[in-house]
Amino acid sequence: MTNINLENVRFIIDKAHEFQMLDPEAAQDAGEDPDPAYAGLKAAIDDLEPDQQASLVGLMLLGRRDYAAEDWRRALKHARDGWNTRTADYSIQTPLLADYLTEGLEQLGAPRE
Repeated sequence: MTNINLENVRFIIDKAHEFQMLDPEAAQDAGEDPDPAYAGLKAAIDDLEPDQQASLVGLMLLGRRDYAAEDWRRALKHARDGWNTRTADYSIQTPLLADYLTEGLEQLGAPRE
């Protein structure tokens, strides 16, 4: 399926949900660390190896229906070809990231939690 650990993907999904639930104004008023949800999500993605980051983006592409499950290898190639050091930022800026990752896992037949 993918070369990324399912636990890591699910952790990133949880962090993405936390970030998506964040009220932007409340984050600005939080003081010293204005956006811990963003920082946690970014760190979780940045900590992945480049090939794992590409798998994450590939899952996102499946989840938002840019590719079908039978085109997984093409989605992964697309993600690998586009990989750069800003993968975390690109992923985080994608609306519905958590939903897309969840859907991508489902399309590949990953077991539910």
